[in-house]
Amino acid sequence: MTGTKADGPDFASASLPRHLVRGAVGFGMLVGSVALLPVTGPVSLVLLPVGLLPLRGCPMCWTVGLLQTISRGRLQRSCEDGRCKLIR
Repeated sequence: MTGTKADGPDFASASLPRHLVRGAVGFGMLVGSVALLPVTGPVSLVLLPVGLLPLRGCPMCWTVGLLQTISRGRLQRSCEDGRCKLIR
């Protein structure tokens, strides 16, 4: 088979700008929840779970999605005779 899709989760977005906006919103809310803690008290911690939504659950998932979004269409896997390699 040529150009098979890897099995596993796909965290990529439809476009790079959309993915970067999701990251800015998510990380902004995470940082804001901690930064506003002295001002608003524990109420600011409500932003923590809300900030994880655009990141699809975890910052590492967003990072993996960023790498997948960047490499989508550029790298393909080719398997021949039981050996697989990445091709451009």
